[in-house]
Amino acid sequence: MSARVGAGPLRRLVVLRHAKSAWPEGVPDHERPLGPRGRRDAPAAGRALAEADCLPDLALCSTAVRARQTWELASAQWGTPPAVRYEPRLYAAGVPTLLDVVRETPGEVGTLLLVGHNPGLEELVLDVAGEGLDDALEQVRTKFPTSALAVLAWRGSTWRDLAPGTALLTWTVVPRGKKGG
Repeated sequence: MSARVGAGPLRRLVVLRHAKSAWPEGVPDHERPLGPRGRRDAPAAGRALAEADCLPDLALCSTAVRARQTWELASAQWGTPPAVRYEPRLYAAGVPTLLDVVRETPGEVGTLLLVGHNPGLEELVLDVAGEGLDDALEQVRTKFPTSALAVLAWRGSTWRDLAPGTALLTWTVVPRGKKGG
């Protein structure tokens, strides 16, 4: 399947899997915080987006503690973070729910950031990407680890136009922060 060239403005969907979480005993999954590595990697993800000139106009973030903390640490790397909407449907969501949430995005948003969880985010990237630059699709198929970023570009009049196979996976990276830095 190849990416369909649509009409309308160029739009970007940026997908960020939450950073590495801790597993404290007795803490429900939704309430798990970031672990030490996650607290290092989340800011690195924010810096990577800034360096790639891929800052969002709007962020949609899972309500899970580890996703909210990832957003807070990543967006703190930017001069003025965009508006964020904490979306309960993103927690443990599959592709149909993720697409529903994305398709509700206002038309004036050119770049949308989703902060959420696997396996849903990985499956979303693979579902909407008709093609990928370099070996980006293979990288996502192999592994979409914590803190992974993927950027999908497509043309559409509205976000409702995003459909399977319509986007080009233009970039993927797994930013890592340095210990002690």
